[in-house]
Amino acid sequence: MDFSAFDKRRYPTLSIREGYCEWAGSYEDTVLDLMDIRLLERLSSIAWPTVGHALDLACGTGRIGAWLKQAGARRVDGVDFSEAMSAKAGRKGVYDRLVLADVLATGLAPGSYDLVTCVLADEHIAELGPLYREAARLATTDGRFVLAGYHWHFQMLGVPVHFDRPTGEPVAIQSYVHLTSDHVGAAHDAGFHLAEMVEGVVDDAWIAQKPQWASYRHHPVSFALVWAKSA
Repeated sequence: MDFSAFDKRRYPTLSIREGYCEWAGSYEDTVLDLMDIRLLERLSSIAWPTVGHALDLACGTGRIGAWLKQAGARRVDGVDFSEAMSAKAGRKGVYDRLVLADVLATGLAPGSYDLVTCVLADEHIAELGPLYREAARLATTDGRFVLAGYHWHFQMLGVPVHFDRPTGEPVAIQSYVHLTSDHVGAAHDAGFHLAEMVEGVVDDAWIAQKPQWASYRHHPVSFALVWAKSA
């Protein structure tokens, strides 16, 4: 579903490519680790130090790639379609290989990765099927796919993916709402089964960073799914 059906703020909306090109400069000052990294740290089905070769789909500025290396992954490659975001990622020096490509059609060799991740990107993809199929193609036979994203419940409250321009003007980026069943259906069609799921809610830590979110206390704001290939 297109997010516009739920949008309550009606900010000017940029295309995905335009939005991330413009957001690149302030992205890491905007996105809190509470949204995604705190969830990755909660996952118990992934032994991060045993990951030999990981692929960070939609790697953006390299936040997740840097965390994967810190968590123990020995090699990490990254893929992103945005030159501006990839330039930021490249300067971090955490990726063994950084590819400028569409995450739905990376062109990378099949069966190459123990772990494939996609973090805070699925909400910008109209149909999930191609994403799950590409992750399944890239993962080894016993590989895992970790997808962490902006919770569909929070989107349905009317809060868009957005950032503030240097002028202070808020702008949104084109987004889509995917239900739990959308993820499960796309994953099953690609040959995955669910190994683990965690969700993050607005709590004291969130409200300390965003006091204006006090009215959203206890609402789920993000999620992480671990998918394993079915036998």
